[in-house]
Amino acid sequence: MTAGTGRKGDGEQPSAPSTRIPLSEVARRAVRDRIIDGSYAQGSRVVEREIAQDLQMSRVPVREALRALVEEGLLDLLPHSGVRVRRLERAEVEHLYDVWEPLAIQASRLAARRVAQAAPGEPGGLAELRAVLEQAEAAADAGDRTRENGAGTAFHDGIVALADNPLLAQLMQRLNGQLRLLFGLNTEPAPMRAQHGEMYERIAAGDADAAAAITLLHVRKSRELALRAVTDTP
Repeated sequence: MTAGTGRKGDGEQPSAPSTRIPLSEVARRAVRDRIIDGSYAQGSRVVEREIAQDLQMSRVPVREALRALVEEGLLDLLPHSGVRVRRLERAEVEHLYDVWEPLAIQASRLAARRVAQAAPGEPGGLAELRAVLEQAEAAADAGDRTRENGAGTAFHDGIVALADNPLLAQLMQRLNGQLRLLFGLNTEPAPMRAQHGEMYERIAAGDADAAAAITLLHVRKSRELALRAVTDTP
C-alpha cells in the first residue's frame, strides 16, 4: 500500500466484514441469562467490577451491558450506587399481564389468519416456531432451565414475527424485558410447554379463533403461576 493513499495493492482482496459479537453484547447476554435463571435474585445488587472479573473483560463493555439491561427493564438504576435486579411487585405483575394478555391474543389471532391466507406451503416463520418448540423440549429433557426459558420467550417472539404487524412488534418489544423476568419466575414449565404446543397447532391450522382462545388460557395460567411466585418470594 502506498503511504497516504489509502489504496490496496494489486491483487489484494478487501477484508471481509467482522461478524464478531461485541463484548458488550456478550456481557448483556450473560447477565440477562443469570437474571432469568435466578442466579441473580430479584432485588440483588449487580456489581460491575465482579461481572468484569467473572467474564474476564474490562469494565467498559460491562458498563454498556448494564445500561442496556436497565433500558430493557431487567435492572433498576440506583442513585450513586450502581444497579440491582428489578424486583417485580404483585401490582406490577398484574399491570403487566393486563397489557400483555390482549397483545398476546391478538398476535396469535393475526399469526393464524396469516397462515390461513398464505399460498399453499408453509408460510415463513411457521417452521421456526415448530423448531423452537423442539428446542424447549430438548432443554427440558436436559434439565437446562435457562435454555428452556429462552426457548419459551423465543416462541412468543416467533408468534409476533409471524403476525407480521410492525406496530404490534414494537409494543411487544417494550414489554420483553419484564416478560423475561416473569418467565424466569415460573417454577412449573411443563404446562407452559404443553400450551405452547396447542397454540402452535391452532396457528398452524389457520384457526384464528381457536388460537386466540388457547392463548387466553395460556396467559391466564402464566399469570397465576407468576403471581404465586411473587407472593412466595421473600
